[in-house]
Amino acid sequence: MDAIKFVQDQLAREMDYPEFRAGDNVVVSYKIIEGNKQRIQKYRGDVIQIAGEGKNKTFTVRKISSGVGVERIFPFASPNIDNIEVLKRGKVRRSRIFYLRDLVGKKARIKERQLVKK
Repeated sequence: MDAIKFVQDQLAREMDYPEFRAGDNVVVSYKIIEGNKQRIQKYRGDVIQIAGEGKNKTFTVRKISSGVGVERIFPFASPNIDNIEVLKRGKVRRSRIFYLRDLVGKKARIKERQLVKK
């Protein structure tokens, strides 16, 4: 077995997050450690991509803060992620929606996907 893969398997933790994909609106509760104090900060935005596979899988969340677009990359295996909550399911045709970076106003909205219940 490859040494790097062995170490990654040993350090990785079990992920019990809800299933989401690009276009979904999520809230990521992230642990912030400042000195000896610890708090949970919520980061709400749209998932614009999911990259990698296995233990190295990451997802990028984009939000608008004071009129400026802010993106943050979260590793799935991070011990600092407290939980992930899916607010809306987005209807998009691509797995990487970088075109949102160039859109402003109502054009930057993502339509909500209607879930079919059987």
